[in-house]
Amino acid sequence: MPVTLCLGEALVDLIGEAPVESIRDVQRFTPHFGGVTANVAVFAARAGARVALAGAVGNDRWGRWLRGQLLSEGVYAHHFRLVQGAVTQLAFVAVDGEGEPRYELYHEPTQALVQALAGRLAALLDGAAGLFISSNTLAGADERALTMDVRDRALARGLPVMFDCNLRLHRWSSRADAAASANACVPGALLVRANRFEAELMTGEGDPERAAVALRKAGAELVVITLGPDGAILRGGPGLNVAAPAVPARMRSSVGAGDALTGTLLARLALSDFYPAAAAAALDEAVAAAAAACERWGALD
Repeated sequence: MPVTLCLGEALVDLIGEAPVESIRDVQRFTPHFGGVTANVAVFAARAGARVALAGAVGNDRWGRWLRGQLLSEGVYAHHFRLVQGAVTQLAFVAVDGEGEPRYELYHEPTQALVQALAGRLAALLDGAAGLFISSNTLAGADERALTMDVRDRALARGLPVMFDCNLRLHRWSSRADAAASANACVPGALLVRANRFEAELMTGEGDPERAAVALRKAGAELVVITLGPDGAILRGGPGLNVAAPAVPARMRSSVGAGDALTGTLLARLALSDFYPAAAAAALDEAVAAAAAACERWGALD
């Protein structure tokens, strides 16, 4: 049976499991599985979808641990490479009293991803039912070229493409570059997911409704904008305009909350053969999954 291909990063989140004002105040870091694309793949697999992660980490103990975690969660890893000489990326995470994380990243896996996958682009999509990408493989020039190549190949094959903005501005040379790179992934996308801030950055519209309209006009079939304590909205064609209220949660950390939401939507789309109404029907479930993630320190605990 075909699988949905998720192209992107897996990394180790080293999280301080107590609220602090600064990362310097963290007394102890605890390792957790992480990376936007890897998290989305796992959440989709947990929800019953067949997914594969295409990515690369170092052939070190952290990289082997990540691959083992993927396999234990039922994510296919035949396109997930352990690269000799590369170093697996680590993210040191401090969480404040409101549950908001701050990250310090160590090692950039850009060349590892390109080295592992550049010669295998045609084979990546063989047997794929759809493609999921995020902006985290767009910040570097080589990674961006590879990601857009795979995206273009997927669209040329008539495969549905899902895009999660997930803009981490510290990785970009400018806001304009980040917005332009994210906007390049909108045309032809079945689903674009952004938070309020990202939607405004991409469209210039501070109102989420107007931002959703702009992203739809730019070529997205479905747009989901998450609104934090106000839940989320989904905007699409006729009959596909829904809103989901926020679900109360005992906040620990918002690490992975957006990934839980996106992974749930991805699973429901994949299980319905990418029927757009399935995402609208699953919006409440996805918001609930995001709320549950906020009650954990790590995304997948």
